[in-house]
Amino acid sequence: MPLYEHVFISRQDLSNAQAEGLVEHFSTVLADNGGKVVESEYWGVKTMAFKINKNRKGHYALLKSDAPPAAVLEMERLMRLHDDVMRVLTIKVDTHAEGPSVQMQKRDDRERGDREGGFGERSDRGDRGDRGFAPRGDRPERAPRR
Repeated sequence: MPLYEHVFISRQDLSNAQAEGLVEHFSTVLADNGGKVVESEYWGVKTMAFKINKNRKGHYALLKSDAPPAAVLEMERLMRLHDDVMRVLTIKVDTHAEGPSVQMQKRDDRERGDREGGFGERSDRGDRGDRGFAPRGDRPERAPRR
């Protein structure tokens, strides 16, 4: 069966338990139609780039599934009809990535405080200093302010 990844956003006024309940609900929809959920992740409440249905934030969730196309279509149809789900994105993939998604890795880094380096220590900036400017010695002197 084909492999899919589904990301959906639910309304911000839901509780965490209700948002995770939506993940379980749509997992059972896939299972009832001959598919299975390989992995699911609840990413939490995140701020969106723009408002959707007058909401600035939403509960994000990821489902990795192994399901026939008919099961995926039925789940998407039910998601679009559900009042609490604002957006759905389904992608067909060749293989599921091992381990947690990038979003979960970012969350783990924030919780542990394991930020690699700090300002000015990033290897992709070269020797431009903290803010991306050339070091003071390489720049010409400015005229004094009046």
